[in-house]
Amino acid sequence: MKKWLIALASVFMAVSLAACGDKTVATTKGGKITEDTYYSSLKSTSSGKQVLQQMILNKVLEKDYGSKVSTKKVTKQYNAYKTQYGSQFKSVLEQNGMTNSSFKEEIRSNLLLEQAVKDKSTVTNADLKKQWKTYQPKVTVAQILVTKKSTADTVIKKLNDGESFTSLAKKYSTDSSTKNKGGKLAAFDDTNTSLDSSFTKAAFKLDEGKYTTTPVKTTYGYQVIKMINKPAKGKMSDHTEALKKRVWAADMSSSSKLKAVVSKVLKDGNVSIKDNDLKDVLSDYLSSSSTSK
Repeated sequence: MKKWLIALASVFMAVSLAACGDKTVATTKGGKITEDTYYSSLKSTSSGKQVLQQMILNKVLEKDYGSKVSTKKVTKQYNAYKTQYGSQFKSVLEQNGMTNSSFKEEIRSNLLLEQAVKDKSTVTNADLKKQWKTYQPKVTVAQILVTKKSTADTVIKKLNDGESFTSLAKKYSTDSSTKNKGGKLAAFDDTNTSLDSSFTKAAFKLDEGKYTTTPVKTTYGYQVIKMINKPAKGKMSDHTEALKKRVWAADMSSSSKLKAVVSKVLKDGNVSIKDNDLKDVLSDYLSSSSTSK
């Protein structure tokens, strides 16, 4: 997730302190630690202040954009990550100190922020033209994945001799998820980050119906790629919405753009800090300089 979203584990910790009092958090032979004591200690740290910043931001984002982020959207993105990581998904979550539930909460926070980026950022014609230079409509390819270059060379030779790509995929490919589909992958464009960059670069160079005549070395092994469907790029005006999405995605990866959006969200959020010790917790976002795009 983006750098302006802190770990949810910390957020959940802070939520439990929302109604601090004399309740005992821990006891020792040297005395007890109360919620008040814990809160006073936590709020003086940079991590504690970041937690409060995120909690405030989440409250405002939920109020402004909560109706636009459905459970269905969250689940769809969650399932996409789950599919991407496959059998390693559980261990990836554990390594990041997350559960299925907390990960879905983080996805929701990110989707709320995306809505704010769309709402608060202005997409100019210059922005669209910049994205148009590298824009590639979604293509559909098939691939045969093998572990050895010599095997990939054999596959290419057989293709040159007229053998079917589909039959060769079933015979040679080690990718169990695609081999019985003739190696066919889901359509993708140049914003795809789940595929190896060497793979996508080689794929986009192919004309429709053509295949790579040399093995493509990727992190997964050696791949032979065939272009099944490659739509014409057409005119920029035909792809305005797709280009806007690319601009917004770029904004989500820019710390300066995100800070500007967060500043606008918080400024419009009627935020009032009641604890004098934390009165400047949002100063980096609410100063006049931080709200410039």
